[in-house]
Formats: sequence, C-alpha cells, structure tokens
Amino acid sequence: MNTNLPEPGTEERAHAEHLATLLRNEIRVNGPMPFARWMELCLYAPALGYYSAGRTKFGPAGDFVTAPELGDLFARCIARAFAPTLRALGADADFLELGGGSGAFALAALRELAAQDALPRRFLILEPSADLAARQRERIAAELPPEVAARVQWIARPPEAGWRGVLFANEVVDALPTTRFTLKDGEVFEEHVALEGERFVCIDRPADLLVANAVRHLERALGAPFDDGYRSEVLPQLPYWVQAVCGSLEAGAVLFVDYGYPRREFYLPERRDGTLVCHYRHRAHADPLHWPGLTDLTAFVDFTALAEAGVGAGLDFTGYAPQGQFLLASGLLDLVGDDLPEVLRVQRIAEVKRLTLPGDMGERFQAIAFTRGGVEALPGLRAFDLSHRL
Repeated sequence: MNTNLPEPGTEERAHAEHLATLLRNEIRVNGPMPFARWMELCLYAPALGYYSAGRTKFGPAGDFVTAPELGDLFARCIARAFAPTLRALGADADFLELGGGSGAFALAALRELAAQDALPRRFLILEPSADLAARQRERIAAELPPEVAARVQWIARPPEAGWRGVLFANEVVDALPTTRFTLKDGEVFEEHVALEGERFVCIDRPADLLVANAVRHLERALGAPFDDGYRSEVLPQLPYWVQAVCGSLEAGAVLFVDYGYPRREFYLPERRDGTLVCHYRHRAHADPLHWPGLTDLTAFVDFTALAEAGVGAGLDFTGYAPQGQFLLASGLLDLVGDDLPEVLRVQRIAEVKRLTLPGDMGERFQAIAFTRGGVEALPGLRAFDLSHRL
C-alpha cells in the first residue's frame, strides 16, 4: 500500500470497501480477474466505480485537472476549429462529445459556436456516468441560455442511425480498460488480480489468443520481440471501440486528444513497466490496487494503434500533432484578447502556457483526427502533421 498518499475519510473508506467486496466476490466465483476487468469495475461499476460514484473528479477539489478545467480557451479553440466543418455540413450537423466531464467543455464550446454562427442541431454528450450526467445537466441548464441549452442531449450509447457532424473526445481513450501483458520464456502472459486471503495481489497467467495475437502484432510492427520481463499495456478492443463510436458517422470529422506516444516511443525498451498511472487527490502513484473506486486508473495512448483503428473503421486519416502546435495553429492566441483587464489577461496567458508548453500539456498531449464523406476539416492539425512518426 502506498503510504505517501492522503488517507480517505470514513465515508470514502466505506465506499472503497463496498467495491472491494464486489471485486472479491467476483474473483472467488470466477478466479483471478484480468486487469482490464479490474480497471473496468474500478472505474465504471454502477454507483461504485470512480466515474460512476458521486465524488468530485475534476479540478482543484478532485484528483486531476483536464484542459477544459483550466479555463475556456481550450474548448473555444476546439469549437473554432470545428466551426467551418459544422457550417459546411449544414443545419442537420450534430456535435458529439464523448465523456462530458464536469460540463466545462460543453459550456465553453457552445458559447463559442454560437458566437461563430455554427451551433449544431444537437450537442450530444455520451456520458456513461449517471452522476456526471446529472451534474452536467444542472450546470448547463443554469449557465446557458435556454435556447442553447435545449440543443444539448445525453445519450447512453453511440448513435445507431446515420448522422453528420463532428465527434470530439478529450482524455477518453486513456480511460478504456487496458490489458497488461508481460513475456516469460518468450511466451505472452496477461496480468490478473487475485486474492491472498482478503488482500488483492497481481499475478500473471498465460494470455488468451486475442491478447497473444495483439502482442505479436506489436512485435511484428516494432521489428523485434519484447524481452522477457517486459511489461506494458495494449488495447485489443480498440478497433472494435472506434468502430462502435464512429461507425454511424456518414460525413464529418473526428478528433481525439489524449496523452500518449507513437508506438515506437510507447514501447521503448527502457519503458519496461508500461505507462499505467493512478491518480488520487492530485497525486500520481503506481499502485492500481490501492483504494478501489477512489483512485483514477489510466494508461497512455498508443497513437499508432489509434490511427490503425480509425483507418480500419473506414475513416480517412487527417493528421497527428502535439496539442500545443495544433492549438496555436488553430488560433489559440487570438482568443487571449488585447483589451482585457490585466488580471484576466495574465490568467489567460498562464492558461495558454499550460496548454502549449512542451514541459506541460503542449507535447505530453497529442491530437489525432479523421474525416469521412470527403469533408475538409481541422487545417490547424494538418499544418503541423507529424504522421511520419506513427
């Protein structure tokens, strides 16, 4: 157990123990649990998972800060980048946001789209957390004009009927339940969570065919086998997930922003324990078994795999670039404003620095985009395209 982390209160302890009981019961019935299943339950178990329960997740009072929580510049810049595409697609164009967070992105984006005369017919939020959806509804109803708020709809699954518009996902792929693998005597093993008495422990078991094939695909793409003992993450389900969320898009653009690397950087030999990171009260740690339901679990994104999945789903690849370069090329500095009070101007400049500097979010976060239906979109991303790195 990580002793450098703050101790939870009585209610939080009870919450974590409730989820731990559910996890123990499933392990006792089904045997050791694949790590991907552990992560799925810890994040999304109804009423108990990290994103499903009622704790504050985002901002200073939560466990981490996302780009939309820094201020409104990130969302406004994304909205401006999408505005020409929405206008070109016409009155029936929709905007689909995957995972609405605190609602900050939707608020700022809708205000900017209204200013750009590019409001979508519907602003759809695909939000798996009932708690977060309720908070988003309350905030949007309170802070947006009724005629704009009326365009916002919440959905529980991707649209099944064909639609036109744009899809945006910020820090979503990193929260997909990931598979952890390792190599022993050249064979692929998958990390599981087991029980020793009442205590959770990680063990390795021979991988099934899906996981083994995913790892062998990585080795072929990298041109060399992984060393014994090398441990990392892979998302065998990523192609199916991208197809599920993008498959019904008939014409439009798709943009993913997340932290990660191209494949050759993701699986560097020295990164031999993977990229899994746990967040608890603004502290990062490496123990995914610590306080289940109270800790956010994420893994960096293999952007090469995301590019493969997008093309495999029938999308046209548009470009790939660091977040900072993409935002600057999309007019981020134009949003700072020259006629603001000095205090607000200083705040916005600080926000720009966090979003764009290489040592902060500027290079750690990456943007990748696709289109469908012959749509032209996101010239700011194409201006700094680094797809040769994928």
